[in-house]
Amino acid sequence: MSKVSDDTVITGTGVVPGVRYAEAVWIRPRPALPTSGPVVEAGEREAEYERFTTAADTVAERLSSRSEAADGAAKEVLNATAGMVRDRGWRKAVNKNIKSGHPAEYAVVAATTKFISMFEAAGGVMAERVTDLRDIRDRVIAELRGEEEPGLPQVNGEVVLFADDLSPADTAALDTNHFVALVTELGGPTSHTAIIARQLNVPCIVAVGSALNDIKAGDKVLVDGALGTITLNSDPEIAVAAVAESKLLAERIAQWRGPAETKDGHRVQLLANVQDGNAARIASDTQAEGIGLFRTEMCFLSALEEPSVDEQAEVYKKVLERFPNSKVVVRSLDAGSDKPVAFATMADEMNPALGVRGLRVARANEPLLTRQLDAIAKAVKELGRDENAPTWVMAPMVATAREAKWFAGLCAERGLVAGAMIEVPAAALMADKIMPHLDFVSIGTNDLTQYTMAADRMSPQLAYLTDPWQPAVLRLIQHTCEEGKRTNTAVGVCGEAAADPLLACVLAGLGVNSLSSASTAIAGVGAQLSAIDFDTCVKAAEAAINAEGATEARQKVRDILQP
Repeated sequence: MSKVSDDTVITGTGVVPGVRYAEAVWIRPRPALPTSGPVVEAGEREAEYERFTTAADTVAERLSSRSEAADGAAKEVLNATAGMVRDRGWRKAVNKNIKSGHPAEYAVVAATTKFISMFEAAGGVMAERVTDLRDIRDRVIAELRGEEEPGLPQVNGEVVLFADDLSPADTAALDTNHFVALVTELGGPTSHTAIIARQLNVPCIVAVGSALNDIKAGDKVLVDGALGTITLNSDPEIAVAAVAESKLLAERIAQWRGPAETKDGHRVQLLANVQDGNAARIASDTQAEGIGLFRTEMCFLSALEEPSVDEQAEVYKKVLERFPNSKVVVRSLDAGSDKPVAFATMADEMNPALGVRGLRVARANEPLLTRQLDAIAKAVKELGRDENAPTWVMAPMVATAREAKWFAGLCAERGLVAGAMIEVPAAALMADKIMPHLDFVSIGTNDLTQYTMAADRMSPQLAYLTDPWQPAVLRLIQHTCEEGKRTNTAVGVCGEAAADPLLACVLAGLGVNSLSSASTAIAGVGAQLSAIDFDTCVKAAEAAINAEGATEARQKVRDILQP
């Protein structure tokens, strides 16, 4: 929760570690939005729509051009944003408004407002795309007016970028030689800003709240992405020393080579989270030992109809072939709620996050699941994968032993190794009944935290609750690990918690066998594990689960691991 203390420290949610000391700059302001405008005469409306399409095409081309110079998540985000500018549904809504007599600028605002309401009602990842919608609206309006494009300011030297919320397009276009840290009033640990900041490895703090407005352009600030703090008026010598220490740590991380283990040889397998063949290619160039989470639904978000078994198999092979001799964990469709797959999502649910999503979709449509399992099995067979390159399959949103048994049976029929996501608190509490049916489990800390704390993980106002450092969440993980040890069931973590080097040590101390995260985070986790022994991990875990809250847990562990 944001606050300004007497010593001028402002706190938010740290999502990328690192310490930087530089002047603050603010994102260029967005254009003032028109509330209405003069009526466009009937004979001029076609020309008015052409004026809009020219501006929109210019914005789309500009974004596409930037994507050509980017790679990884940044490239994907820029292409996706350009795609939104070209979206037929949005343009159709703008045209409808212009045909009603509205000028192009107001027609864009009205059409975008309609889509924003739809996305906010959908919640989750869809609600997060509202930032994208506002961004394309503002860029097109600026182009229509002939104004300077909103977004990143022109700067010289090193600066810390401040914003209410960064658009994905701006984040993806960052030059990290100049913008050495990011701080936003809104956002969350799983926002596009956080995801791209991890890829760029630039210190980042989100969900600071309105206190951020106390910082003015030109103020010298010390940013600590691990602690989530922004300090005004720091002692320059102390600040410079903190930055130097942080950069030494970064150099050690860059030199780290796996496999990951503590000083005394306790092994923790480090894996990558991917969503398609391109992400798997990028991961294969890192120290990742395999893939711990292949988000299959991300391959089909734009598909209106279910791909055939053969079509699915080809998609899966592009990921599997990047790790021909390593473990790959494939998650069955996690459709519904914040990931609306057209052919697998129920419409008009009152509360999608607690509704028919993940494995629950298959209860009413088992063939949808069995065809996906057939496609996975086909891909495995065609690539000749065996026990030396294990392919595991796990189901999301498992809540009962009966669901686990049912899914495991379907996997066994196809010769697939079966597992489940532990992201529903009931599954963690009933691990002793669920695990006997499975070969492994993987804890999804993003949703486990959301459901445990009864807080929407996409809400910036609740970011202080949706923090995986919450002791309540860590206690559920501890219980799951204890049952995993008792039943000889492998326990992994594939949520964002696995990307935090300090929290990764806690997870190892709790008994987690493998950690799967964004591939860019793997070296930082491995380097941190290599700097301590396993007993220290256990001590850190004990301190965290016995803390009163997330902030205290994080600070206690930091004191133990980095005295």
